[in-house]
Amino acid sequence: MKKQLLVSVDRGETRVALLEATGTPGAAKKPAPRAKKDLAPGYRVAELYFERRGNRSIVGNIYKGKIDNVLAGLEAAFVDIGLDKNGFLHVDEIVVPGVDVGRRGRGKEGGSKITELIKPGQEIVVQVVKDPLKSKGARLSMEVTIAGRYMVYAPTGEGVGVSRRLEDKERERLRRETKGLDLRGGGAIVRTAAHGATRQDFERELQYLFKLHEVLDKRVAETAAPGLVFQEADLSVRVVRDIFSEHFERAIVDDRHQHQRLVSFFTRTAPELVDRVELYEDKQPLFDAYGIDKVIDGLMGRRVDLPSGGYLIIDYAEALTVIDVNSGSFIGRGKGARLEDTITTTNLEAAEEVVNQLRLRDIGGIIVIDFIDMARARNRDAVLKTLRKTLDEDRTKTFTAEISKLGLVEMTRQNVTEGVREIISRPCPTCDGDGVIKSEETIAIEFERRLRVLAKKALKKHEAFLVQMNPRVSAQFTGNGQRVLHALEETTGRRFHFTGSEGLPLDHFDVVMEGSRDEVQERAVPFREGDEILVHIVEPHMYDVDDAVAKIDGYIISVAGGGRYVGNKRLVRVEHAGRTSATAVMLDQPEPEDAPADPSPGDGVESAPRRRGRRGGRRTKVAAESGATGDSTSSAPPSES
Repeated sequence: MKKQLLVSVDRGETRVALLEATGTPGAAKKPAPRAKKDLAPGYRVAELYFERRGNRSIVGNIYKGKIDNVLAGLEAAFVDIGLDKNGFLHVDEIVVPGVDVGRRGRGKEGGSKITELIKPGQEIVVQVVKDPLKSKGARLSMEVTIAGRYMVYAPTGEGVGVSRRLEDKERERLRRETKGLDLRGGGAIVRTAAHGATRQDFERELQYLFKLHEVLDKRVAETAAPGLVFQEADLSVRVVRDIFSEHFERAIVDDRHQHQRLVSFFTRTAPELVDRVELYEDKQPLFDAYGIDKVIDGLMGRRVDLPSGGYLIIDYAEALTVIDVNSGSFIGRGKGARLEDTITTTNLEAAEEVVNQLRLRDIGGIIVIDFIDMARARNRDAVLKTLRKTLDEDRTKTFTAEISKLGLVEMTRQNVTEGVREIISRPCPTCDGDGVIKSEETIAIEFERRLRVLAKKALKKHEAFLVQMNPRVSAQFTGNGQRVLHALEETTGRRFHFTGSEGLPLDHFDVVMEGSRDEVQERAVPFREGDEILVHIVEPHMYDVDDAVAKIDGYIISVAGGGRYVGNKRLVRVEHAGRTSATAVMLDQPEPEDAPADPSPGDGVESAPRRRGRRGGRRTKVAAESGATGDSTSSAPPSES
């Protein structure tokens, strides 16, 4: 299958995108020169890799560690390697020279006990095989390996193995090419990238790996535990080393320094691929030009659409990832479409897209796929066959079980590093990653209970309270004719006023003031009769199209004659102010002749007598602008202004 590699380097991170052709698989020939505007038509984004400055993956790093604790019941040890959390070393990953440890697996007996192999305080050399994920530390192994382009050299291993991802004929040829190689008592694994390599290639690379091993031994002797002995290459070199082969048409890099590093790497390891590394110099960002940024944005969503009209829903849990398949708007093709055929078509599309999303999002661990139930066994077999065939392109180890009678497929995928979604996101601070929060109605009901308790415990002289909360919650009390508020006040015998802004959390609750009715009302009502304020008119009046409404943190101001100024800012004069609403007239327009002399907002509370000089005189202006909803800016009470 033809492939391309894009490498984008920024100050804060390095991003790598693997593109795969959507056509017929096959090895790519040497590409012809391309025009700059030829942005890989016929390719899709298959895999994404991110590496942040100061937060690099430590997989492949080699440490000199000190054993902190040995747990016989778990057949494992915790090793201090100098990180925040100790690494985890299972007994199967322990290598002791001259001792046959034996791999036992779960529930199997045999082999030496872990307490006989290692002791607390002992210094050992380990390599990270799995990044720290969530609450778990790094997974470690004492079987240290040194990766090259064609081979992985294991100083404590034995024999030569060949990647199973290669075809049988190529595997046999590589076995013949590597037969009799001098491995200096160690072992090696021939990588998938060695397709087409000759014995000379292996001999040349082995000399390079031997030198690295010598340097490693020297550093181990000089380094005090715990400490880093060897650091794996950065993301771009690592990805190119591991996957770039003759199937790749080109690697495009937008950073001159990184481009030079890759050219130098290929000059040393695979000179025939040097001319496939290109430097991107256009003004338009590389990932933007190839549409990669849109793909990255899509990784945050739960829903993934299928070509026919169906869709996937991907839900992440602590123990596993669940993928649900839905038919959506797909109702079959043609007048004679049958339900079973419609379901099977959707499931076949879903099987391919599921694998695409697993690779793109780098989802690991246990995965459960809920396909739509199919009645015929042959259709279930076809879907499972498609799933497994698509998985052949996935470099990560997977295991897939059969489709159950419920239409579920259980599979596992090796979890080595954090996925792209985890790197570019964090749990929502409001819902803590749950995806749901309490509704305004639920919070208002809870607050109503708190207000009843507050009224019971308060002193008799405290007749009223000024309570601070989000306007969307207080609207549950003051809306619908203030029925909820009036019922609460009638039950408790106290008066309640509300203040707050949209910037407050929905569950914010604070008693700002308590005292007599007049004292609390004086502070609670934000405006007085005659105040001139600049408002943002947000919507027409519900009952009179000539009038309009402005909102300031839940406080409603009805503006006479403001109907044609919706969306604009206008200076108005307050005619009447109550606890939750006010009426005003436009100052830069003639006052309506039929305006009522003393309009009432309907809350039954008269405004307090206006005191000249209290707010700066007759022509006081209060800047009270709001956003698109009119609720985003706080208006300070008179005593706080």
